[in-house]
Amino acid sequence: MKLLHINVGRAETLQAGGQTVMSGIRKRAVDGPVEVGPMGLTGDEQADLSVHGGLAKAVYAYPQEHYPFWQTVRAQARAAEPDAPLPPGSIGENLSLSGLLENQVWIGDVLRFPGCELAVSEPRFPCFKFNAVMGFNQAVKMMTQSGWCGFYLSVRSPGLLRPGEAFELIPGPREVGISELFRSRSAGRKL
Repeated sequence: MKLLHINVGRAETLQAGGQTVMSGIRKRAVDGPVEVGPMGLTGDEQADLSVHGGLAKAVYAYPQEHYPFWQTVRAQARAAEPDAPLPPGSIGENLSLSGLLENQVWIGDVLRFPGCELAVSEPRFPCFKFNAVMGFNQAVKMMTQSGWCGFYLSVRSPGLLRPGEAFELIPGPREVGISELFRSRSAGRKL
C-alpha cells in the first residue's frame, strides 16, 4: 500500500446546482512533506464543517484505482476528452492511495505511515458539489451506485506525510466496514 499523492486546497467559490457556494473540494497535489495535525493537513481548507473536516473527518483518502472509471464516465458524459488525464485530488481527496479499496477498510482501522497514524472514521457521502467538479449531473449517483466513496480519517498521531511513502493497515475491531456503512446510509437517499 502506498501514498501516491498528497492534495490540498483552499475554500473557493464554486458554481454548483445553480448556485454559487463555497467549497474546498478542488484539491491539487503538492510536493514534499506535509504536516498533519488534529484538524488535517497544513494548507488545506474545508468550507462546510458540518459535512467535511473536523476531528473525525480531518483527512479524506481515495483509492487511485478508481480514477480510470471516473476518466471514462467523464468522457462519456462529454465533460472531458477521452484521453484527458484526471489530476490527483480531482475527487476532492487529500490522500490518493494505491493498494487499499473501500471493501478492505473498517471503521477503527489505522493507516500507519512512517511519520503519523490516521484512523478510519467513516465513508464519504458525496453532495451536489461533486457533480460540479466532475462536470456532469450524474456523478453523485454513480459514486453512490458504485460504492467507490473513499473514506475519512481522524488523526491518531500527528506528524508528517510524504508522497510516495508506503503505509500499513493495522486492523481495528472489524465490526463495521466502510462499504457496508456507505450502502446502509445511502439506501433511500435522493440521487
